[in-house]
Amino acid sequence: MSPLEATVSDGVAWVRLNRPDAMNALDRALKVALLDTLRRAADDPEVRCVVLTGNGRAFCVGQDLKEHVADLRSGDTTLSTTVVEHYNPIVMLLATMNKPVVAAINGVAAGAGLSFALACDVRIIVDTAGVNTAFAGIALSCDSGASWSLPRLVGPARAKDLLMFPRTIPADEALSLGLVSRVVSAEDFDGAVREVATRLAAGPTLAYGSIRRAVATSAGTDLESALAHEGELMGLTGQSADHLAAVDAFLAKEKPTFQGR
Repeated sequence: MSPLEATVSDGVAWVRLNRPDAMNALDRALKVALLDTLRRAADDPEVRCVVLTGNGRAFCVGQDLKEHVADLRSGDTTLSTTVVEHYNPIVMLLATMNKPVVAAINGVAAGAGLSFALACDVRIIVDTAGVNTAFAGIALSCDSGASWSLPRLVGPARAKDLLMFPRTIPADEALSLGLVSRVVSAEDFDGAVREVATRLAAGPTLAYGSIRRAVATSAGTDLESALAHEGELMGLTGQSADHLAAVDAFLAKEKPTFQGR
């Protein structure tokens, strides 16, 4: 059985972690497959939205600890090795590819699994799921961008609280904290995810990617620099085929059709 399933349909790349018996824990094979798949999706002009989700009852519970223990005993690799080789580039792709990314949290998201979800633009969670930073519970720091994303979502004080006192946060509380975008029932989950992904895939992809870059840049720069970067991105999107089509449609009082360029 492949550790990951990936399909492209109507402009949406559906990326499904596929180790359901292990709650989609991240072993080496899954991490390599996920990184390769995200690279292809980022470079594929036919992909205009990416959905990351899991098969089975979990989204992803983070590092496969069985494999990690074996690595510790053998001395072949360390957590710092996989952070550099796998986790960091995975999160960079999720957070910075020039197209929108949706996390469809179908079950518990913990550790690096939660960090992956936080790197996405939209996080839709089923109402029976929960999230947990998990790292400190096994005497670890944090990885996969948790130290970057959490403070920006909930503030530094609450981020440290969530990291130092890990617990499973139910879906409704995760929504109130700003960790997820929306909560839906199990019955409505697949439809809600598909609706959002389809809408994004039909939208102005270049504009979405530029919005991602503008927001990320503004988080670490001063106002003057952020304004200058916005100007560059407006110049880019202002010359796009989608923008010209949207202006023509507006003047004709019609709904625009976007081609993603």
